Amino acid sequence: MNIQKLPWAGIRVEVENTAIIIDPLYHFPAKLGEPQESFFPLESYGSAAAVLITHQHADHFDPQAIISAYGSDVPVFVPVEIVNLATTNGLKRVTGATIGETFTLGPFTIIEANSVDGSGDPQVSWIVRGGGKQMIHAGDTLWHGYWWKMVKTFGAFDAACLPINGAVTQFPGVTPFSDQPICLTPEQAVTAAEILRAHTLIPIHFKAAHHPPIYTQTPNMMNRLTQSAMGRINLSILQTKEVFTI
Repeated sequence: MNIQKLPWAGIRVEVENTAIIIDPLYHFPAKLGEPQESFFPLESYGSAAAVLITHQHADHFDPQAIISAYGSDVPVFVPVEIVNLATTNGLKRVTGATIGETFTLGPFTIIEANSVDGSGDPQVSWIVRGGGKQMIHAGDTLWHGYWWKMVKTFGAFDAACLPINGAVTQFPGVTPFSDQPICLTPEQAVTAAEILRAHTLIPIHFKAAHHPPIYTQTPNMMNRLTQSAMGRINLSILQTKEVFTI
């Protein structure tokens, strides 16, 4: 199993020359300011037999980029609550999934699992199995109590792709503002990966967005991540297009 890092939260997973792509992004949302990293057309990463979407936010769901790269007929798996949103944006083969539902696609087994959204919107994690390996992509989840149930149900993970930027937001029209992070902090990501018995933690959801006060990444996150992971879990910090092989 090869896991390729895309900008922001995107991941491409390849087994036996077949690939699926999770939360790919090309059109960076303007409300998050100028992106702090480069974005590339999705086809530049290679083909994809299917697309998995964790939730509807514009920094995770980019239907026009998906259609441009893979066509409107590419299979797209989304939380069941956002099927209508996906189809009205031009995607034709949309499958709405519920927690625990399992799908088979070529060499892959795909399972929808729990995640908790910082804005209260529907959000899921995706567990991907293939080639005798198992990985999880958790979107931009908050800390939650499902970690223990997930590892009990699905077993240990070879890799966990978890958000680390612990962002605090002040979006217009949302009051009162909160000083609480809307996704995992570096320390929380390490602890979550440890509970999931993940062999390797691959950080996602960092670098691209830092636009204070609207969207403020947690300070010193990479140093905090490496310090927290030391002696506890393997850490693989991938740059865009870099591949980690399980």
